[in-house]
Amino acid sequence: MIKILFFGQLKERLECADLNLEYAGEHTVVDVVQQLLERGEVWRPLAENDVLVAVNHTICAFDATVRDGDEIAFFPPVTGG
Repeated sequence: MIKILFFGQLKERLECADLNLEYAGEHTVVDVVQQLLERGEVWRPLAENDVLVAVNHTICAFDATVRDGDEIAFFPPVTGG
């Protein structure tokens, strides 16, 4: 099982702060996103180009490896002023 966290605007758009996903084996963040996208249109924000991802508290690319027991966090783009 992996834990998935959503922050900021993503959390609001998805109306979900976190979820646990049964996920055995070794895959990538892209595989996880694809599995979520198959759940319906509400998950479409995860496919946007400017979404940031971290695996086990480390910012990474969407081709990063995900294993059972990992934590994935999705963040909206960072802006500042």
